[in-house]
Amino acid sequence: MPFRLFRACNSLVALVFFAMQFGGAAARPAPDSFADLAGKLLPTVVNIASSETLKQTQPKTELPDIPPDSPLGELFKNFLGPQQGPRHVTSLGTGFIVDPSGLIVTNNHVIEDAEHITATFNDGTSLPAKLIGRDEKTDLALLKVNAKKPLPAAHFGDSDQARVGDWVIAIGNPFGLGSTVTAGIVSARNRNINAGPYDEFIQTDAPINRGNSGGPLFDMDGAVIGVNSAIYSPSGGSVGIGFSIPSNLVRSVVDQLRKYGVARRGWIGVRIQEVTDDLAEGLGVKNRSGALVTSVTPKGPAAKAGIENGDLVVGFDGKSVGDSRALPRIVADTPIGKTVNVEVMRKGQKKTMRLTVAKLEDEKPMHAQAHPAAPAPAAKSRSRISELGLSLAPIDADARAQFKLSGGIKGVVVTDVTPDSPAWDKNLRPGDVIVQVQSQAVHTPEDVARQIEAGIKSGKKVALLLVNRGGDLTYVALKLG
Repeated sequence: MPFRLFRACNSLVALVFFAMQFGGAAARPAPDSFADLAGKLLPTVVNIASSETLKQTQPKTELPDIPPDSPLGELFKNFLGPQQGPRHVTSLGTGFIVDPSGLIVTNNHVIEDAEHITATFNDGTSLPAKLIGRDEKTDLALLKVNAKKPLPAAHFGDSDQARVGDWVIAIGNPFGLGSTVTAGIVSARNRNINAGPYDEFIQTDAPINRGNSGGPLFDMDGAVIGVNSAIYSPSGGSVGIGFSIPSNLVRSVVDQLRKYGVARRGWIGVRIQEVTDDLAEGLGVKNRSGALVTSVTPKGPAAKAGIENGDLVVGFDGKSVGDSRALPRIVADTPIGKTVNVEVMRKGQKKTMRLTVAKLEDEKPMHAQAHPAAPAPAAKSRSRISELGLSLAPIDADARAQFKLSGGIKGVVVTDVTPDSPAWDKNLRPGDVIVQVQSQAVHTPEDVARQIEAGIKSGKKVALLLVNRGGDLTYVALKLG
């Protein structure tokens, strides 16, 4: 049975999801017992119950007009099944106190769409909770309860110091059973599970189940290094692969939620893609580090700084950009209005530019789409570069109509692709528009052929194409010869 990603919050409506994180920074032997640590931390963890009312899912079906004492009444009721009127459902999860005044952190999916939220403490006390703010992109939410006295609060640790193999413990509310302590180690770091644009989960083998969502992952010093959010599982039960949002990311988002009710993130106005081995060769760089810029928003911070398509961002505000996943996280965490240095590789030369980070206002992802839907194949091809498996044509009125190309798109349109060819393997499809070849603008199939032939003569092994797909720009590296 294939493994699936589950959220970790018990619900009568749907499966939700949960995870875990990692441990202390200093190597230490396995503890004889976790009892002292668990006893200190249990009061900081709360059970979260959220309820909502589901509307009627189907119209009521009237019974036939039969006498009230007729045995046919029960027969028709059994046949028609129960009537689906409005009903109340409850979801269960976990949270933890981060401020004695009553601030509680949990997962957004634990309280999403909730009409009423209740926090139950380790001593059995229950209090209504108010939503202060939530962030869907990181699956975090901040709640507030009004307590009569200061509450015991957990504190955040430095998740960057956690190492693979460190001991950790998780405390949560699996299956609604109440406070439960489990132990394990940090299994891996910086996991991308495609849960959102800022994935860098800590993986742990500490047992976690549905209901643990929003609960803390503690190191051996009692510091929170993660918020349990998801697991991989064939059945929904724990198999030792859990994921936790790193505390350094959580701390930053919680601070924003506390101040503004929403997460305020930095924005520079670029779209990027991953650097593959072929792209690295086409760009003339030695490794795959960095984030490749595929398009720049006009009048955005990057455009004003002089950043261009094809630039490889390798450094931002003094931080190394290891890959395309790192840049969105670094930019998002940069204070709005801060002026920073950006290091890029352009045609083999390193350049440093300065830009001022703006506020992210929309929901558009920073990454370019790698696999958009392909338009229908063209009925006729007008130019063919047989070595690559491409049929090309200039963009005229017929091509714009056939492939639904907007008036502003310029370049050469792909009208057909030979199956199992180099172009096919790189996911080029009819309707793609080649804008540049080897950083040179092209307007006719002959322009494309000329640039490719020039590349072969100069000894290049890869042709670097800039392709417009449905309005999004992406780089494609085609092997030559």
